[in-house]
Amino acid sequence: MSNASPASGFWNYMAECVRLLYWSYFKPFTFERWLRDIHPELKPTDNPSDKRAEFRTNPRLRRYAGQVSWLTAVVPMFAVLLVAPVCILVSGESFNWFISCVFLVGWFIGRIVDRGGNKNRLVIFFVAVLTVFLAVRFLSGVAFVALGVMFVAGGVAGGVGTGLAGGVAFGVGVGMAVSVTLGMAFFGVAFFGMVFSVAIGVVFGVAVGAGVGAARSVAFGVGVGVGVGVAFGVVLGVAFGVAFGVAFGVVLGVAFSVALILGVLRVYFWLPELLWILTLFLLSPNGKRVNCLRYLPPRFDELIILPLPFMDVMIVEAYRKNPDVARETINYLITSTNQQKVAAQAISGIAVDIFNRCQRLSDIVEIANLLVWIPSPPPKELGIVLPQFLDISQDVRASQEATSLYRQYELLNIPINALRQLGQSLALTTDARVAVSFGNTAQSWLTILETAQRTLNEQAQQSKEIRQVYIAGNSLDPETAKNRFKGRRDIFEEIESLTLSEQPPVLLLYGGRRTGKTSALKYLPYRIQANIVPLLVDLQGAAAATTLKGLAENLAQQIVEAARRLPRKVYLPNPDASKLAEDPFPALQTWLAEIERNNSGKQFLLCLDEYERLGEVVEATNSRAPLNFIRNLLQHQRKWILLFSGSQELSELDDYWSDYLINTRALRMTYLHEPEARELIQQPVENFSNIYEPTAVDAIIQLTRCQPYLVQLVCYELVELLNRDIRKNRREADTAKVTAQDVKEVIPVVLERGDQYFRELWKSLADSDVYDGLRLRSLLRRIIHGETRTQQDKGVVRKLARKEILTPEGNAFQVPLVQKYIEQLLEEE
Repeated sequence: MSNASPASGFWNYMAECVRLLYWSYFKPFTFERWLRDIHPELKPTDNPSDKRAEFRTNPRLRRYAGQVSWLTAVVPMFAVLLVAPVCILVSGESFNWFISCVFLVGWFIGRIVDRGGNKNRLVIFFVAVLTVFLAVRFLSGVAFVALGVMFVAGGVAGGVGTGLAGGVAFGVGVGMAVSVTLGMAFFGVAFFGMVFSVAIGVVFGVAVGAGVGAARSVAFGVGVGVGVGVAFGVVLGVAFGVAFGVAFGVVLGVAFSVALILGVLRVYFWLPELLWILTLFLLSPNGKRVNCLRYLPPRFDELIILPLPFMDVMIVEAYRKNPDVARETINYLITSTNQQKVAAQAISGIAVDIFNRCQRLSDIVEIANLLVWIPSPPPKELGIVLPQFLDISQDVRASQEATSLYRQYELLNIPINALRQLGQSLALTTDARVAVSFGNTAQSWLTILETAQRTLNEQAQQSKEIRQVYIAGNSLDPETAKNRFKGRRDIFEEIESLTLSEQPPVLLLYGGRRTGKTSALKYLPYRIQANIVPLLVDLQGAAAATTLKGLAENLAQQIVEAARRLPRKVYLPNPDASKLAEDPFPALQTWLAEIERNNSGKQFLLCLDEYERLGEVVEATNSRAPLNFIRNLLQHQRKWILLFSGSQELSELDDYWSDYLINTRALRMTYLHEPEARELIQQPVENFSNIYEPTAVDAIIQLTRCQPYLVQLVCYELVELLNRDIRKNRREADTAKVTAQDVKEVIPVVLERGDQYFRELWKSLADSDVYDGLRLRSLLRRIIHGETRTQQDKGVVRKLARKEILTPEGNAFQVPLVQKYIEQLLEEE
């Protein structure tokens, strides 16, 4: 049982009502969150009485509905009593109490009807109109009858069905809508208070009730400015200003327009807020400003339109003393106010401050931890420069996690090149603030990284261990892998020749997994003529889209980014986003045609890697629009040539592909030539000492059949083996050599590390057809067990030979390592 007295309960209730009024105007984001806590579907513009059926189970909703009902019924009356004398003093003219009171009577009746939930509202509406009609006729004669009925009707209609946000605005505004000039009673615009209720209604009533004069127009502007927003409010101010100018003279029209625009911008609240922030900034000591963050104007007013100075400066200074408080303030500005720009400026200032304090490589690495609280993706207000610095920091961290000094040295090339490009773009930017803030940081970081790279190179040269230069796994990137990519000259020459032919065919680059197809496409811009522009698109990522719009957007984004990664960068325009959303692939065709027109003399080679994934999109969307787009591109865009890359031939795909890929030239990626494989083994990078005995090189060639991934994997494990022996003083660093025995010793490790590659190969045997897959695997088992193949196995042998598993004769495996893996797999079954 509660011990609270009725008096204290009443005052608590009143305090809650006042808080609602305050929130509805100054803290709308807090108000919305509070309403969602009461009911997940409740909004400030909703009438809570509409959810009367839930009052029994939701007492907070019932209490809020009662508060809304009383506020919308009572506040307009108090507003009339409080503001009318002010209007009389300002205008020097009498206030028409009669008309305002008539409306308020109707308004009060409407609120009673709505609060009671009476279903016969229409009957009560006409009874109320008739009653007040007779009263008006008796009290004031025929002259005011029509007008009185109009306001009663408006009061009852407005009083029924309105909530806190809008109800009080309508009541106050229209209740005071007639003063000296009855023609100024435009109570219809009371809906402008639909969002911020009571305060808007009061000022609306002041404006319209006063009729004319700049002072009253100012108040009206405040209300309308909050209700309709900045952009529309300014337009509305000009329009009303013109109308007033025509009706009442130019001076009044201009005054009204200016006043309304000032109200839209909330200048009347901004001025005291400006004085407050200046006081906080100028009177608080530099080291004590962290204590002032709780008193910033957005803490009390979540909807400040005009900018306030020094807030971002105070947050940056506070971060040095208390990062937690500064971060809480930034998060509040982002999530609970309209001050996202101030938050972005504060984040940028904090980041620049931290960036400029970096003195060593470890400081740059640590930035990823220091600024981990910045939202990802970063707010768009941050621009594109700060996120680039964060990416560079991540790249530096990745380089330091490499397993060898030499690999760390190589991986630093990525952030160094990124900093050089960023420095060049900053030198050309028109934003002086960004250029000054980040330009010095870019140069400072570049000096730190270049110094660290030279140190790493010297340490790697002096180290007794052998440099780990082999890369087994991901495709080779020219930026970091340099000249590790060996061979494929015939492939590059054929692509260049076919692309420059008079009628270029569709190119199909196919081959087994990890034969270097993606690596070849990445190196393609460095190996062909400059007038050919290769644009690499990864369809494995694009196929993640579940809609045609998503696929088209992904394709466009990858094309733009691929052009910017070229050795000689090409800056392509972005496609029209609205057209792309409306009809994706016709918009893409228009965009590609525009690129073609703007780059005369260029041939664009669109390289679609993992092209088989397009089939997944066709199935997911039940549409062949992507394939129709490809066919249209081939037929109408003469400067665009298509290159498909994947592990399957066209004959292995669904039949419908043949309708779209006509005149296709297949280029097969298979094993390296033996001289190329020997170069990869013995000279993977410049100045690499020969660590192999001739018999060891022969053993690697025999074991891998020059398959590039397997060559890299075996050589990687051999270097690791030598370094382990050197660390344990089993071998001398200067004389350590890989022997044929070492090659045999690393085979189990190679099978374990390459398990994904071998397992994918084994799985691919059963992907197309269950029965066919069983036959393929059955033949491999028989060969491993020493059985001879039969005449019926010819078709199976041909398929296994095309998959580069068996020799054409069908009596042996092409790659001994593959045989060893399958033998191991069969032993485990």
